Amino acid sequence: MRVAWLLIFLPAGLMAGAVACGDDPGVLPADSSINTADRWSGDREAPPDDVKDGGIADRVIADRQAPPDPCDGSVSRVNLRLMAGNISSGNNQNYDDGAGGRIFQALQPDVVMLQEFNYLSRSPADTRTFVDTYFGASFAYFRGDPSNQIPNGVISRYPILGSGNWIDPEVNNRTFAWARIDVPGPVDLWAVSVHLLTTNATARNAEGAALVGFIKANVPPGSYITVGGDFNTDNRTEPLIPTLDEVFYTKGPYPADQNGNELTSGPRSRPYDWLLVDPQLKGRETPVKVKTNTFNTGLVFDTRTYTPLSDLMPPLLGTESVAANMQHMPVIRDFSVVCQ
Repeated sequence: MRVAWLLIFLPAGLMAGAVACGDDPGVLPADSSINTADRWSGDREAPPDDVKDGGIADRVIADRQAPPDPCDGSVSRVNLRLMAGNISSGNNQNYDDGAGGRIFQALQPDVVMLQEFNYLSRSPADTRTFVDTYFGASFAYFRGDPSNQIPNGVISRYPILGSGNWIDPEVNNRTFAWARIDVPGPVDLWAVSVHLLTTNATARNAEGAALVGFIKANVPPGSYITVGGDFNTDNRTEPLIPTLDEVFYTKGPYPADQNGNELTSGPRSRPYDWLLVDPQLKGRETPVKVKTNTFNTGLVFDTRTYTPLSDLMPPLLGTESVAANMQHMPVIRDFSVVCQ
């Protein structure tokens, strides 16, 4: 059964997918001046109603300090670390035991696309506590539809300008959660957090086609775009991958751990988790550096294989990747974005 969405009728010209009713007190409304008509070539019909659904994310509350502007005139480029992680644990698909949170804290991402975004009571206050504890008080977040059993979400060091939910056509307990982020420089980043079905490759391809449609209908020309999350793919040749290739750069080499293993399932046998970017942002990719280690194609992080793990202790305890029911490893990629 589909979730019934509450829609707000918006002024003419406001983009599909703009902010509407949702989880927590929210981010600033999306810019109504954006024209998406030229984002993709060819004519198309107006987006369907389900594209227009939005959600409200948690704002950086007025008395919180915004992060310092890294483009303060002293640098021309800033490193942007993206991370995808379905690293909940325990028996209830949540982050209560702290294992996933400590991994986030140790790797210091700027933007995270996370799945199964549940913490304690799932209230806005508890979710805010999770973000404050493992990221910082100035971080913003968007958590997908609060009625969902396992919502997707986005957490960002930089301001979230707009956010919302795009309907996943194959499942009703989570959505495609998106956020438009004011990353350093003149180009905004659109980050989408997804959790595709385990059912079969056909269902995942349908989800991918829907996602591509939403992006083509909503994302302005020239934007950076990333999608991250649990794709549940059995291999890298599923039909989903060429479908996503319409928008994202999907080819290898892929992120890997220090042993060269790029597979992200708990036993490290399947490529469940992905972090993709559009070709423009792909052209700005740089090696991931963690302490003294460098990962030229990005990092799949696993406390069982990362050395020296002592570099990241604390906050890590060293047992995070074997926490009960942690079934995925996170993926990290770095990019150099220009300030002007």
